[in-house]
Amino acid sequence: MVNDINKFDRVLKDLKDYFSKEIGKKEKLEEQHNLYLEDLNNINSQIELLEKVIMLLQKTSEFARNQAKSQIENLVTKCLQFIFESNVIFSIEIEELRNKANADFFVIDEVDDLIIKTKPELSRGGGVVDIVSLALRIAFLQIHKPSIEGPLILDEPAKHVSQEFINNVGEFLKQTSDMFNRQIIMITHDDYLSSLSDKSYRVNLIDTVSIVSPIEE
Repeated sequence: MVNDINKFDRVLKDLKDYFSKEIGKKEKLEEQHNLYLEDLNNINSQIELLEKVIMLLQKTSEFARNQAKSQIENLVTKCLQFIFESNVIFSIEIEELRNKANADFFVIDEVDDLIIKTKPELSRGGGVVDIVSLALRIAFLQIHKPSIEGPLILDEPAKHVSQEFINNVGEFLKQTSDMFNRQIIMITHDDYLSSLSDKSYRVNLIDTVSIVSPIEE
């Protein structure tokens, strides 16, 4: 009987020790669980914050893009209207393709209450393309952040523009130079455009040698 009691006491002690160990494991697991929950809550909070930041950046980017789009459309439209003496409008259409912004350029004319919307290269021949390209270069140069210093360098900027409008091109370039306080260096075969410069040079190719000489006013 005594042996049975002693055996029972040993078993009871072993069970108490086992129970105490398991309680300790349980408390440790609960502590780790709470720490993991806290980490999870912190991660979820960071994810929520990052999602809000991404949304804010997207909205900011969209706003800045729309602002730039409006400025470019306005400048190119004024350039086209000034040179071609018409109510033509330059339009940019932006769409998202594979998470990238894609821009298409259009020229819009109104003829007898009919709206004609075409690509610049299909509108009035190459002259429109020349002027759109010229105006876009000026627009991108002026709105770029940080500012780009230095001259505007042009290579035959109006080679497809008819003589009917070449005087307007020259006046536009003069006003652009004055308005933005930017020197223009231009290569041209047009005598009228070259005559507008403060200093001009003629380049003659003789036996593969380029001879540069100033043009006297």
